[in-house]
Amino acid sequence: MTARVLDGEIINSRLDDSRAYDGVRTRRILAFLIDYLIVGLLMIPFAIVILFLGILTLGLGWMLFGVLFPAVALLYIWMTLGGPNQATTGMRMMGIRLDRLDGRPIDGLLAVVHSVLFWAGNVVLTPLVLLVSLFSDRKRTLHDLLLGTVVSRSDS
Repeated sequence: MTARVLDGEIINSRLDDSRAYDGVRTRRILAFLIDYLIVGLLMIPFAIVILFLGILTLGLGWMLFGVLFPAVALLYIWMTLGGPNQATTGMRMMGIRLDRLDGRPIDGLLAVVHSVLFWAGNVVLTPLVLLVSLFSDRKRTLHDLLLGTVVSRSDS
């Protein structure tokens, strides 16, 4: 695999092709919606477990409902985006994947940090953080720029 340096970052030839970014912004949005739905459905069995745990602990276990969504979402991200496909289920359905510019694979920790930075950026800067993708090269968002990652089409 050939690699070259662009703007101080090492990129491989697949990521250098501009066709790898055609329609990525729209695909990312649709993948996010699909993944949000999947995480919502995954919360149901975990909520049932917490319900019974709360009954067994006389209500003490019900405090876990406060961290149910973030815990399920981060576990989902760790297992899918940090897995061998480097994509969540929604991303795979939309034909995109997350890549590191240095060519190394995405691990679970980087996947979780990527997700946390996305949500933290939205909390602090509202959805305006996504406007960065309109002006950046390769349609990268703010958290992509910070972590040295890029979302590209997996079929290119």
